[in-house]
Amino acid sequence: MPSTQPRPEHPRPQFTRPDWLNLNGEWQFETDRSDSGLERGLRDRELQQRIVVPFAPETELSGIEDVDYLEAVWYRTTVTVPADWTGKDAVLHFQAVDHDATVWVNGTEVVRHRGGFTPFSANLAGVAGPGEEALIVVRARDPRSGSQARGKQSLNYFNADCHYTRTTGIWQTVWLEAVPSIHLGRPRITPDVAGSVFHVEVPVSANKPGWKVRAVLSDADGEVVAAEVRADLDLAPRLVLAVPADRVRLWDTTDPHLYDVKFELVDADGAVVDTADSYAGLRSVSINGKAILINGKHVFQRLVLDQGYWPESLMTAPSEEALVADIELSLAAGFNGARLHQKVFEERFLYHADRLGYLVWGEFGDWGAGVGNTGGDNQQPTATFVTQWLEAVERDYSHPSIIGWCPLNETHQLLHDRITQLDDVTRAMFLATKAADTTRPVLDASGYSHRVPETDVWDSHNYEQNPAEFAKQMAGLVDDQPYGNTGGHESRPISQPYNGQPYFCSEFGGIWWNPEAANAAGDDRKESWGYGQRVQDEAEFYDRFTGLVDALLDNPLMFGYCYTQLTDVFQEENGIYRFDRSNKLDVPRIKAVQTRAAAYEKD
Repeated sequence: MPSTQPRPEHPRPQFTRPDWLNLNGEWQFETDRSDSGLERGLRDRELQQRIVVPFAPETELSGIEDVDYLEAVWYRTTVTVPADWTGKDAVLHFQAVDHDATVWVNGTEVVRHRGGFTPFSANLAGVAGPGEEALIVVRARDPRSGSQARGKQSLNYFNADCHYTRTTGIWQTVWLEAVPSIHLGRPRITPDVAGSVFHVEVPVSANKPGWKVRAVLSDADGEVVAAEVRADLDLAPRLVLAVPADRVRLWDTTDPHLYDVKFELVDADGAVVDTADSYAGLRSVSINGKAILINGKHVFQRLVLDQGYWPESLMTAPSEEALVADIELSLAAGFNGARLHQKVFEERFLYHADRLGYLVWGEFGDWGAGVGNTGGDNQQPTATFVTQWLEAVERDYSHPSIIGWCPLNETHQLLHDRITQLDDVTRAMFLATKAADTTRPVLDASGYSHRVPETDVWDSHNYEQNPAEFAKQMAGLVDDQPYGNTGGHESRPISQPYNGQPYFCSEFGGIWWNPEAANAAGDDRKESWGYGQRVQDEAEFYDRFTGLVDALLDNPLMFGYCYTQLTDVFQEENGIYRFDRSNKLDVPRIKAVQTRAAAYEKD
């Protein structure tokens, strides 16, 4: 029988152990609007409401559906650690809690974490062991003041333009995992297409004399190659898995082949102490002039902007099927990938992108960080931006579907102003990404201010709705004078000079179309909003869409584009699909426009 538990699937599919327990479902819950709950004893008593985890309290699926400002919320549940985990530690995992979390288990504080997009864990050794009860209490603070990376979450009570309903508290899976006291850490798997090998770093929690790490790579025909290395000399033993020539199969958009990988930690007597399953794709990303190559080939990146919101569950996918459906909807419309926009998507999305051959750019949720400090905007850049971004890169490093990183979006400080904290954070996030991952291109900030001269990629956001004017603006790349955003400062540059990097228009289109409101005045930005003048009918939509797409497909130096957007999101009605994922356009016609050969691909 199918499970009735919400989101029952393993939340970390690229590193799984056999013994784990999903804690999603009904928890006790209470809103703490003044953040005085600790003083009022909420940590130590029963809570008054019930919530369905992992859905945020703002959502319908949570059972709470409170969209007011929530300064703090509390959660409480009791779970029995499985008795058959004898000899192992129970690790409590939170995939994402927005924004500032403190966790107590059996009255002991076990972990704190700041940042609403990335996972954190607590080893419960000495607090709750096999066969024992664990009383878990979580306080999640989501203040309107103080620096916070929140992406598209609205600061105002109402949604408007491209600001959406807030997410507070637990919004991804909570789970327990059994691990030995000495155990494997999450491997970093680096594909090397030129050498037909995988380079693997496997952290271990402690170095014991005589212990080893073993890895076995396999495919549908069985074992491909195995390797073993001492685990007593290095904190992260390194293995090389060399794939024989007759078993080499690359990962790409047309054949997203994945190898299985099994990791084992073996003690001095040859006994397997810890084991975990993973997978890997043999795929390369390289730069040649203005070209970004996948496995050495010109693959035009027909990307779509994906916000990852659902009407009933906001940033949390309502089901596993919903994650898969969004990729399939995108592919059906002729896209081959996405910018995962203004949130760190749950890892199961990346798993499906890996297996479906779907190209993605990893991104952080920090839209417009540091712009003017106006309107009480608390999305201000601090060291926590760098910390959270590095957590995201570390989590997602081994996914072959990720072909680029973009830590910031639409910052537009002036180039000749004094150096600001945002400049420091921009460079820190770029350098940190390059240090954490040398295998993928990094875009310092998408659109607007390119502050890092050596950024791997240049881009622009251009929502010009007239196809002829748009084509004229995009044509400058041929003369090394590509279109660049000015942020309203036409007389003063906001970017370092373009230096011949690969270039793409990473936001365009956004065509405003709602068939049910075609004759609406369109002046209430809380009700309906899109870029530029709303098209008058569906025929005008296709004409405009075709003209905008053709301008980019016909440019031989443009390596890709990103169309805004996959679905409508609340009042933002510029999606290929409606917010509920139903059709509002002739999808095969959209696909036909996009999938003709691009000039870039004629190599």
